Amino acid sequence: MLQLFYKPTCPFCQKVFAVSDEFGIEFDLRDISEYPEFVDELLEKGGKRQVPFLVDTEKNEQMYESDDIIAYLRANYAQASAAGNKPRVHFSDNTCVSCEG
Repeated sequence: MLQLFYKPTCPFCQKVFAVSDEFGIEFDLRDISEYPEFVDELLEKGGKRQVPFLVDTEKNEQMYESDDIIAYLRANYAQASAAGNKPRVHFSDNTCVSCEG
């Protein structure tokens, strides 16, 4: 199970959500702004009140930092689309070389 500690207003959390939507990944969401008990759980598991924080209970992995989370999701959970293409998400006006063709 993938747990994601987040705040709805956090732009780094939104970045993780955009990639998870693209990959079709679902989380057990833990909104720390809405539920104080999730803050306690976050501090217990990670030691900091920082989001996003990913917990992969199946692979015993935990991590902060949106770019690290995205790389982890890409490496472990991204599935090719029905057309056989790798999902891609761009966060700027630039297009990577692999997406140009």
